Amino acid sequence: MNEKMDIPSRFNNRRLYEIINSKRSFKITPMRNNVSGESTISIVIPNWNSLYLLKEHLPHVLDAVSEAEVIVADDMSTDGSVEYLKQHFPNVRVVQRRSHNGFATNVNAGVAAAKGDVVVLLNTDVEPEKDFLLPLLSHFRDPRVFAVGCLEKSKEQGITVLRGRGLAHWVKGYYIHSRGEASKTDTAWVAGGSGAFRKSMWGQLGGMDTLFNPFYWEDIDLSYRARKNGWKTLFEPKSIVCHYHEEGKIKREFTSNMVTRIAYRNQYIFIWKNITDFDLIVEHVLWTPVRLLQAVLRGDFLMIDGFMRAIWRLPSIMKYRIQHSHLKHSDKSLAIWQ
Repeated sequence: MNEKMDIPSRFNNRRLYEIINSKRSFKITPMRNNVSGESTISIVIPNWNSLYLLKEHLPHVLDAVSEAEVIVADDMSTDGSVEYLKQHFPNVRVVQRRSHNGFATNVNAGVAAAKGDVVVLLNTDVEPEKDFLLPLLSHFRDPRVFAVGCLEKSKEQGITVLRGRGLAHWVKGYYIHSRGEASKTDTAWVAGGSGAFRKSMWGQLGGMDTLFNPFYWEDIDLSYRARKNGWKTLFEPKSIVCHYHEEGKIKREFTSNMVTRIAYRNQYIFIWKNITDFDLIVEHVLWTPVRLLQAVLRGDFLMIDGFMRAIWRLPSIMKYRIQHSHLKHSDKSLAIWQ
């Protein structure tokens, strides 16, 4: 992976140790290599041709995380994003990819470049509230925590929807996920656009799986693998961000049919990668023909298309299953459904 990095002379990084143990003003120090048990944080913002979003939201991000390393991972933008960042925000690191591959590949590049022990991922259409870091990062005192998600005030069709906590369980061999109430702290996954991740565990998991490129399901998959490994994914309702979905890049660049097709494809990829409970495998094998026939009868040929596109990725999926057969946590034990 070839990357061009614009690295400023020094970083202003907040020490995680001070954040989670004190509510007093924080001392700004250069980044250290995890000396004396101290941890550091990095903010990673994946970008692809979203200059209009960077102009709108990046100043608010910098205001909220003024003492942290901030990285924009750019997926070969052609709209002047990189040039704008270098001119107007010279203290923001730019990790510039030489080819456009998709969300998972771009995020992985940003996380790999990050110096922090905890990496906070924020989409370009996300704007955090000023005090969002303290409650978010306090959970990392527990060494079993892999990731913590934010409460998203999602702007959708003129109304605000509270998102961030995910429910998911297995139904007839399919992994069904939905939005959960914001009053609890357990979550089935942490969103890749508004959450904090422990970098060491991220590396052990291999990061986001690029099989899911260009987008969707990669964060659900990452969280599921972490939980199968015995680690925790949590939700912090006091860590608040605003997510402007209507401004997002996917809606501007992809048709609704393409988005639906990719979502169907990635659902099958996720299931075939991760399902290990024998009874769930049997259910999936038995119910898949039924679901496909139902799709044909109702004219949902996007599901058929998505299924066939997933078939093409079976060799990579089977390779993953062989390499990770040691993960012993059962699928049913990971259900969070209320």
